[in-house]
Amino acid sequence: MIQNEMTMKKVLLVLLGCLAGFASDVYSQTIHIRQSTESPRIAYAAKKLKKALSESGYTLTDGKAAYEINLVLKTDTSGSEAYSITPAARTITVTGSDENGLLYGCLALGEDLRNGTTLPTIKARQEKANLPFRAIKFNLPWDTYRHSQALDQHWETCRDLRFWEAFLDMMAQNRFNALTLWNLHPFPFMIRPTNFPEASPFTNQELADWQALYRGIFRLAKERGIDTYLVNWNIYVSPEFAKAHQVALDNLDHKIHATGDTSAIIKRYTRECVTQVLNEYPDLTGLGFTHGEAMWGMTPRQRQDWFSETILAGMRQASRKAKLIHRVPLSANLALGGSTSVDTEQLTRNAMEELDFLDGPIWAEIKFNWSHAFSSPKLIKVHGGKLNDTYFTPMPKNYKIAWMARNEDFFCLRWGVPGFIREHIATNTQPYVGGYFVGSECYIPAKDYFTKPGLAVDWQYAFERQWLFYKLWGRLLYDPATPDAVFKAEFTHRYGKGAEPLLEASALAGTTPLRLASYFDFTWDFTLYSEGFMALNNKSMDFISVDRQISQPPADGDYVSVLEYVKTVAKGGSFGKNRITPPDLIRQLEQDCQKALALVKPVKTPGSALQQEVADVKAWAHLGLYFAQKLRGAVALQTYRIQGDEKNKALAIRHLQNALKQWDEVIALTRPLYNDMPLVHFSESDDTRRFHWGNLRPAVANDIDIARNASVTLTN
Repeated sequence: MIQNEMTMKKVLLVLLGCLAGFASDVYSQTIHIRQSTESPRIAYAAKKLKKALSESGYTLTDGKAAYEINLVLKTDTSGSEAYSITPAARTITVTGSDENGLLYGCLALGEDLRNGTTLPTIKARQEKANLPFRAIKFNLPWDTYRHSQALDQHWETCRDLRFWEAFLDMMAQNRFNALTLWNLHPFPFMIRPTNFPEASPFTNQELADWQALYRGIFRLAKERGIDTYLVNWNIYVSPEFAKAHQVALDNLDHKIHATGDTSAIIKRYTRECVTQVLNEYPDLTGLGFTHGEAMWGMTPRQRQDWFSETILAGMRQASRKAKLIHRVPLSANLALGGSTSVDTEQLTRNAMEELDFLDGPIWAEIKFNWSHAFSSPKLIKVHGGKLNDTYFTPMPKNYKIAWMARNEDFFCLRWGVPGFIREHIATNTQPYVGGYFVGSECYIPAKDYFTKPGLAVDWQYAFERQWLFYKLWGRLLYDPATPDAVFKAEFTHRYGKGAEPLLEASALAGTTPLRLASYFDFTWDFTLYSEGFMALNNKSMDFISVDRQISQPPADGDYVSVLEYVKTVAKGGSFGKNRITPPDLIRQLEQDCQKALALVKPVKTPGSALQQEVADVKAWAHLGLYFAQKLRGAVALQTYRIQGDEKNKALAIRHLQNALKQWDEVIALTRPLYNDMPLVHFSESDDTRRFHWGNLRPAVANDIDIARNASVTLTN
């Protein structure tokens, strides 16, 4: 009996010890978050941090805890949107120089936790914003710039505030701080004009629903430290207004190229709409305007005067200050095809320098390399041609340049080349530059219309497929020194350690569209679509034939066209070491793309979301190898045409056959994963056409027939 009692006591003591140890372990995971300031933005920051802590196994408590995290707002000289993380014993202090800085500090700490870092191993660090303006260009699907089923299909998704909450969460996580919303004429969706109620096409309930959407977007954005701007094109009015007042009747369907109607009543309507929108939407940060599109026949001076009398006058009359995006003129003449001149630049500069009633600097938007920023990091052209130094010399006082990095070159395939973005930022952020816009005209990243049904996915919206694109741009615009380790860690977090090679592979294979766009001259949206190897041909978007590849001059003057190369070599000439000849480009493409394929070869992906990430890397790599073989065939074909020798012709045929094999690899990779996709480049003229690499195979194969049927011209 005594022995049994002693045994029971020992067991009890052991159990009590285990319970004490368990309680100690539980206690060691408790966290208390202390905030020195309350605001919606800081509450959002704390919420995101608490979520990361909970997902990492920590327990939040309001009482005594093993760890305390202090959130401190401390205005100092460390820079705007700056934060520091300072660990000490069992306390971690996150300090922000402003509310955005504190938000980013909380998000940074949360990211560390999600990547497996424990609180005792958190390291001290600090960051600050490199550029003050880091914006997304987002075209809305209603009253769109281009009328197309490819854009209309996003209507339902973009009417859902859950989409905007997810999109704005992504923006905040990636340190974007401005959302610019673009469509032709936004005002009827937001207000019933006090003095022009006939301009509204909506019932009271319909308008209330639209207003709830816009107010919701602006509120969610403000909570996440994101400024919001409405950017429109000019001059547009609602069809209801046009009919009621018998003005602008030649543009009821809102064509983007139309004559400017500067009727007095349109000026008054526009001016009052601007004032009313700013007054009724206090969370809206600002407005932007465009010198076009429906302004045909107006001089640059007339366009600038129109803005002064309407949008700027309306902003001046509002009950509060607002910020401004002032797009630089797209044309220096009466048309809008694109042109530049020093006089027009000086006119625009003077107008911006004179504005004295705005909140903060004006963001002067300029299209970097027209519609194809994903080409060379060198500024080759803007919309209209060459940019003079008028906007930069002397240094502006009232505005900062914001480069528009338009992407009209890849909508389907995932893309991420950190080195290109770092070089772009390093090359183009002189003291007069305030930031960047990133986005597309012909693509809306909302509905996922790419992915075939039934596939394993870990996303709902299109932008979530392209997470690397947004993470690279946002984080590097905020801090170009952000190391690749941050982006590698995201691959690991999403897919496990087996995905570690994907960043390097993406960076290598993703040079394919950059090199094509540097090698193939372009202007507006449809003049090049890199992921499809398509370009404008007369009035149609078509596959780039081998003949077009031979004759098209490069966009970047460092590159040597096939035509110039063959002609020069035939005459015994050569090129300087800084010129990139077709053989040089071929070597670069093959080296990078073959290495990318080797890196992802061991990655096992069947039936997973990772399969699509790997497939896109492979697709870019095979497109790059296709490009290399096509260039080989183009050189041999052009050599045959001016020099003869059937060996050259046979060589051209063989290389183009090899190119077709690479294209077939792309089809094999993408056909099981991708739908045939509507493309604005097609559907403005034909809503029935669909894009897929498989649909272009006959055109790719036709290059072989072009070579077979070639004849000697004996001219050089």
